[in-house]
Amino acid sequence: MQKDFHYYATYCAAVLAGYTPFESETIAYCAALPDFCSKTFLSSIGAPLEGATTQTNLELMDAHTDLVGLQDITRIWASFHFLPYDLYAKKKGCTKRYLDKYRLLCKPNGALVKDTVLLAKDRGLEAAGLVMHIVADTWAHRYFAGTPSLVLNNTTGHFFELLPDGNGGYQKQRVVFTHSPSKGDDIAHCSYKATLNRWSETSIMMLGHGRAGHLPDYSFARYRYLPAWAEYEEIEKDNPSDYEHAFLQMLVALEYLRGTRDSFELDRYDAAAFAPWAEQIRAILNRRQTMEDSCMDWSALGERISGRAPTPFARETHQASYRNAAQTEKDETVLGRFLLAALRQKSMVTNKVFSSGNLLMGISVDYMKEGLRGIRAYHKLIRIGEERDAK
Repeated sequence: MQKDFHYYATYCAAVLAGYTPFESETIAYCAALPDFCSKTFLSSIGAPLEGATTQTNLELMDAHTDLVGLQDITRIWASFHFLPYDLYAKKKGCTKRYLDKYRLLCKPNGALVKDTVLLAKDRGLEAAGLVMHIVADTWAHRYFAGTPSLVLNNTTGHFFELLPDGNGGYQKQRVVFTHSPSKGDDIAHCSYKATLNRWSETSIMMLGHGRAGHLPDYSFARYRYLPAWAEYEEIEKDNPSDYEHAFLQMLVALEYLRGTRDSFELDRYDAAAFAPWAEQIRAILNRRQTMEDSCMDWSALGERISGRAPTPFARETHQASYRNAAQTEKDETVLGRFLLAALRQKSMVTNKVFSSGNLLMGISVDYMKEGLRGIRAYHKLIRIGEERDAK
């Protein structure tokens, strides 16, 4: 997913869930920020680098693919963009090395989705926004993993888009993946910019859906391909349906986080709140268009729903307030609260993966139980937790 859904569609979902337009904008900003909050960005504002939720292309080019480097990459991408579905998944005849990677495969409605939502309860708008990004990505990034893997993430020449034929059916069109840095996506001709093929299990080119480019990020996309992890059985992905389910699940999560729903359960969707706007939302999801055009459609819908168009997304919106805040007050800014939520999320997921016997995200301790151990940037979570418990 890109900022069209993470920012503008999230704004729509937050308003429908009962938040004010101002609150919804903060949630939407923090839902879009995980795609931009790199170590480079954090360094520019003097924030802790451990709060990174993404990596720039230049950072990935410089990243080491030794054990420690791969663990750092996986902590970021599996925590925020490719949340693992089943940390205890079984598959016959597979080695533990294979299973460790296979268990990081992303799908919606896994146990970590519920853990993610519950972790954000009573943590503010910024934590709610972060949750919206993670939940939505479990639908868009289904069948890919947030760790470099030839077996999990590579694509083959058998990759087809399903284009509406005008009679209620679909016709197959072979997808062309290009690798020119200067060439973008050509939606009209099913041509998408993607990473190069490197026949290496740990190549950074094999991270997430890089080999499929931004195709999985387009809400209109329907496609079929042959992943190695599925024994080269053809898999079909229906993004319009998945993105609709993502929106409906976001409504449920937001209602729970706002306090108007008593609990959050997996595989629950708020069709009632969605119904008055269903036709318009489905039209946007199915429209074959660029991300920028989709942003405009979602923004216009947000204005119809709330009476106020969301402010255009800009990563820099809250940058100055964080940079100019006193050291003791940075955690109370929008970016400060977002980074605390990111630290909690990354720590929670890393600990769950480590506790399952999987070392692909590194060694972890439960900071709430073990106290001041590990990365210094996490120590503030202990202090904040103690202060919260004392209230």
